[in-house]
Amino acid sequence: MGRAYDLSSLGKPKSATPSAGVTAENLMTEYVAKSKEMPVVVLAYSDRSAPSVQLRDLMAKMASTDGTWKFGAFQAESEPELVQALQIQTVPFAMAFITEQAVPLFDRPLTEEQIRMYLAKLFELAQQRGMKVEVPESKEPEMEPEERAAIDALEKGDYSGAAMAYRNWLQRRPDEMMAKIGLAQCELMIRISTLDPKRTIADADGNPNSLHHQMMAADIEVAQGAHGKAFQRLLKLIRESSGEDKSKAKDHLLNLFTLVDPSDPDLLAARRALASALF
Repeated sequence: MGRAYDLSSLGKPKSATPSAGVTAENLMTEYVAKSKEMPVVVLAYSDRSAPSVQLRDLMAKMASTDGTWKFGAFQAESEPELVQALQIQTVPFAMAFITEQAVPLFDRPLTEEQIRMYLAKLFELAQQRGMKVEVPESKEPEMEPEERAAIDALEKGDYSGAAMAYRNWLQRRPDEMMAKIGLAQCELMIRISTLDPKRTIADADGNPNSLHHQMMAADIEVAQGAHGKAFQRLLKLIRESSGEDKSKAKDHLLNLFTLVDPSDPDLLAARRALASALF
């Protein structure tokens, strides 16, 4: 769940006065240091993203009420050093700290019930790392009607029906990450349903400059769990192509990103490589 983050580039505080928000200067002293005593959660948000602002306010209220974990937030545009150090690719993005170690939490707007599920897992991890904390109770959030419809369709092997249910969910809640991920998974299964995996990958290897072949092979590799190979295949195409092909390859890669755990090392490396390839 955890991985290494380089925070050595962050500055030291100019004063000992506690800050109202997280900055590059106070992250280590006021937040990371505090994580030796209790779990700490830091949220990156943007004033241009209403859902992320609402999430900030909700989490601040929860932390204040609970008193068992520390919360801090910062506006991503105002703290580029933090964005780089914490490898933040999107907002909202919640990063936890336990015994001074960074633990990615989530990267989408959540309800209070959903946040409490993440907090329960965070406190379990804190216990495993020797912290004397009690794991808070949490309950599974009620399933949305569109999610139930999607699951019913999936149980019948009806990927098209499930995709439609997820689209309906997104019409009602455009920022619902579970629906976005579910739709991407269904669309992937529909795309590869008629493909022969071995032949598809062999054809792509024999046609390295073919966008069509590379995208199909990347789909197969992601479905097989070979995320790194899929990402590298499309990154190579992005670096070596231009115009419409480059744009389509980028969009396909971003779509595949949604199917992989946000803390996956292959995904994090591919995000950095994509930024380098584009800029």
